[in-house]
Amino acid sequence: MKHPFHLKAVWNGGRNSEGTIDAGGLKSVISIPQEMGGPGTGTNPDEMLLGAASTCYLITLAAMLERSDITPNELTLESEATVDVTNNIFTYERIVHRPRIVLQADATEAEFAKADRLAHKAEESCMISRAVAGNVKIETQPVIVTADINAV
Repeated sequence: MKHPFHLKAVWNGGRNSEGTIDAGGLKSVISIPQEMGGPGTGTNPDEMLLGAASTCYLITLAAMLERSDITPNELTLESEATVDVTNNIFTYERIVHRPRIVLQADATEAEFAKADRLAHKAEESCMISRAVAGNVKIETQPVIVTADINAV
């Protein structure tokens, strides 16, 4: 079964202008980021690719944990992208995902090991990661702790 997705974009001017996108649940102003000489309003393709990769990874990980009967107390993610600019050529080089999985206080070593394995496997299973494979290096650096470590 195929699932079509649609996006409508409008661009108002030249390189340093801005536009809008509307893809149903995603509506935003778009422009070139300030770091790349643009106005930096709204979002940009670099942030959107990072957002697509990160949300795909996080949703995939949550589903894999659920199917493995692991219910984390908390599941969060920080991701970082690196874009290289050499000779005015922009290359999206790398994405690093840092999921933080907080297991139940009584989690076993086996659950820790399974959560770690799934944190890495989710990257291979994510549709967006597979779409950029061979072009963007993707790395996963999970942190897995128990709920009692969070108590302060």
